[in-house]
Amino acid sequence: MKISRDEVLHVAKLARLHIEGQDVDQFAGQLGGILDYVDSLARVDTTDVPPTSHAVATKNAFRKDEPAGHLNAEEAAANAPESEDGYFIVPKVIE
Repeated sequence: MKISRDEVLHVAKLARLHIEGQDVDQFAGQLGGILDYVDSLARVDTTDVPPTSHAVATKNAFRKDEPAGHLNAEEAAANAPESEDGYFIVPKVIE
């Protein structure tokens, strides 16, 4: 698909890109090649291909979600930089 200089400059303006004059022709050729490739993909017969969200089959790699014990306040505050009576001490953010 042939892309004109004006179309390249318009897309560059929309993308807020500054393209030097000598580069416009190069970009026009490259963008034309990309659009030709996309057009060739549109011609592929996909009538018997089911819709997919991934190119390859995937499965969940996470562990099972099972209830477990929890930390009490002292255990949770043990690794905090500062704590007092099981509470976290943090810098004051509101004056």
